[in-house]
Amino acid sequence: MDESVARVIEKAKADGIRFVQLQFTDVLGIVKAVTIPIHQLESSVLHGTWFDGSSIEGFTRIAESDQYLMPDMSTFAEIPWQPASGRRGTARIICDVYTPRGEPFVGDPRFVLRRQVLRAQKLGYIVNMGPELEFFLFNRDANGKVAPLPHDLAGYFDFSTDLAQEVRQDMVDALEAFGIKVEAAHHEVAAGQHEIDFEYSDALRTADNAVTFKFALKAIAQQHGLYATFMPKPIFGINGSGMHTHQSLFSIADQRNAFADPANRYGLSDLARSYMAGILAHARSMIAILAPTVNSYKRLVPGYEAPTYITWGRTNRSALIRVPMISPGKSIEGTRLEVRCPDPSSNAYLAFAVMIAAGLDGVEKGLQLSEPVEESLFEMDAARVSERGIRELPGTLGEAMEELRSDPVICEALGEHVLEHYLEAKQAEWDEYRAQVTQWELDRYLEAF
Repeated sequence: MDESVARVIEKAKADGIRFVQLQFTDVLGIVKAVTIPIHQLESSVLHGTWFDGSSIEGFTRIAESDQYLMPDMSTFAEIPWQPASGRRGTARIICDVYTPRGEPFVGDPRFVLRRQVLRAQKLGYIVNMGPELEFFLFNRDANGKVAPLPHDLAGYFDFSTDLAQEVRQDMVDALEAFGIKVEAAHHEVAAGQHEIDFEYSDALRTADNAVTFKFALKAIAQQHGLYATFMPKPIFGINGSGMHTHQSLFSIADQRNAFADPANRYGLSDLARSYMAGILAHARSMIAILAPTVNSYKRLVPGYEAPTYITWGRTNRSALIRVPMISPGKSIEGTRLEVRCPDPSSNAYLAFAVMIAAGLDGVEKGLQLSEPVEESLFEMDAARVSERGIRELPGTLGEAMEELRSDPVICEALGEHVLEHYLEAKQAEWDEYRAQVTQWELDRYLEAF
C-alpha cells in the first residue's frame, strides 16, 4: 500500500473517524454506499470490498452479481455533518467498480467517463468542466410530506435575511469541507430556487464533485427542516433548474487553453469551433442523457431561459451553446463554452462522457461550426426558424430515446452495457408516464366531453 494512503488512514483514525462510506453511483446517478469500520479500510484499499451488483440499477444479472469496490483515496473526506467528536465520525470515499476478474466494470458510470477522459488524453488534451447546478429549497406540507412549496419569495440575486442566506452559507461550509472550492452562492430567478457555483477542474474530479454536491446539499437542507430537490421543473409557470456545463480542452504539450485564440472574434480556436460543432451535431441524440427524465422536457420549453434550439451565440441565452465573455483584465485562458441544455437530474459521469465524446468527434472529423445566432429564437416565428435551418431538441423523453438509439457515436461512448440498461430503465419510465391520467386531463376533458 502506498505510504501516502497509509498516512491518510492513520490520520483518519487519529481524528476520530470510526466509519467510512464507500460510495458509487448506479446508471441513473443515484448514490449508493456500503459502510465499513475504519479498521477495514486498509483491507479494502488492498483487496476491494465485495457487494451484490444484481441489486444495483443497471449493473448485473443475478447470475453474475459479484463485484467489488476499489476506493479512490484521492476522494477521501470527512462527512462534515457527522463530526468526529462523539461516536459518529464518518468519512466517505468514491470508488471504482470491478468485476471478479479484476477488470473495470463497463457498467460503472465513472468508468464510462474515464474512457472519454483517456481518449482526450491520447489526443493531447485534458478536459476541464465546470457545472452550474441549480436547485430548489422546499418546505414540507402540513402532513410532513415533501411538496413544491418554495420557502421564500425572492428573485435573481435578491438579498434577503431569511433562512435562505443561512442555509446557503451552511451548504458552502459543507462543500468546502469536502475540498470543493466554492466561487459564489446566490438566489436564482424562481421563488425558492438557488445556485452555488464551484471551481472547475478536470472532468473526472468535477463529476465526483457534482455527485458530492447533490448529496451534501440535501443533507444540509434536511438539517434546516427543508428539502433540496434537483428536479428540473417542479413548478409550472416558472423557471426550471439547469446544469449549465462550462468546458474547455487544455493542451498537455503547450500547457495552455487550447480553446483560446485572440485573433478570433469570439476568442475561439479552430479546435474549439470543431468541438462546438460536435456538440451541436450530437445534441439531439445525447439529450436523453443530459435531460434524462420525463420532467426534463417540461423545462426545455420556450420562455424560461432553457434552450430548445440547436444554435450557439454569446449574448443569446436561448442558444444551446453560449460563449461567455472573459472578464476585463483576465487572460483569454478563461475561454470556454457553456452547454446550457443539461439539467441536474442527470448522472454527471454519463453527462460529461457523452458531451466529451460529441466534442471530440467534432475535433477528429474537423466539423465546421455554423454561424452564431445572437437574436432571441423565442421571438422568431416558425417559418424564419425553418428558413435558417435551425433544428430543435426533442420535445419528449420518448423522442429523445429514439434519437439516442440512432447515434453510433453516443452509443459507443456509453458502451453496450450502459446503453442497454439505461434505455430499459428510461423506456419503463416513459411507458408508465404515458399511461397516467393527470389532473390536467381531468380538468380539461372530464366535463367537456
